[in-house]
Amino acid sequence: MKNIILLIVATLFSITTKAEIKTQAIHVEVTGKGQPILLIPGFTVPGEVWNPLVKTLEKNYECHVVTLAGFAGKTPIEFPWLPKINQVLKDYILKNNLENLSIIGHSLGGTIATWLASREDLKLSKIILIDALPAAGAIMIPNYNPDNLVYDSPYNNQQLAMDNKQFEQMAGAMSKGMSIKESEQERIKKWILMADRKTYVYGYTDYLKLDLREQLKKIKTPTTIIAATIPYGKEMATKTYHDQYENLEDYNLILADETAHFVMLDKPEWFIKQMELILSK
Repeated sequence: MKNIILLIVATLFSITTKAEIKTQAIHVEVTGKGQPILLIPGFTVPGEVWNPLVKTLEKNYECHVVTLAGFAGKTPIEFPWLPKINQVLKDYILKNNLENLSIIGHSLGGTIATWLASREDLKLSKIILIDALPAAGAIMIPNYNPDNLVYDSPYNNQQLAMDNKQFEQMAGAMSKGMSIKESEQERIKKWILMADRKTYVYGYTDYLKLDLREQLKKIKTPTTIIAATIPYGKEMATKTYHDQYENLEDYNLILADETAHFVMLDKPEWFIKQMELILSK
């Protein structure tokens, strides 16, 4: 009898532990009242990046602000990282009965929003994608083949082996291309340095492996894409987005002139006005 009780306790503990690991894939703060909006930040970026926008939106909307596991001091989860993130976000939407939900996603967050919109059991109101692509790896890697991307690679191992000073130098160099403002470049660098190193390295592999171009055919949700024009210019940005979203039946592309990747940091007032306008339609 004692052994049976111990077995039951062990089984319950195992179930509870697995549930906790799954839940910790995302951390969500909810403010405001009204129609729900899910705000998903980009890679390494905490939910606080949305703070200025949320201050405006929470007057009329219920804002669900996400921070992903392994970023901003949040506990890492087991790999593969991104598939777990996607599934837990989907479960969160269904569990909380977020009907007529709009999703705003930046970069990786926009790619996740695209994945969610392609799920047949989610009925979304609209998605707004900020400088986000359905297959980022395809424009970064020659002869792109997701199957060739693995965790155990020379590039990944080199990043894992970097000491703190080397990693900081890399983070600083990367951040300079992500915003036109020096103060915001420093914030972005800080967010990169705060990330769990394995999540940064292996999570980015997950990101590059994800190719949603075929999944776009399933999306009927009204979609708005906001694209930065720096560093490639309007013509190249337009071509890149039209090529990547070729399989999406209908979308509205807005070019964010004189902004780099972090549009919301480079032109905050313009960005907030655009969000209000898009959401009100």
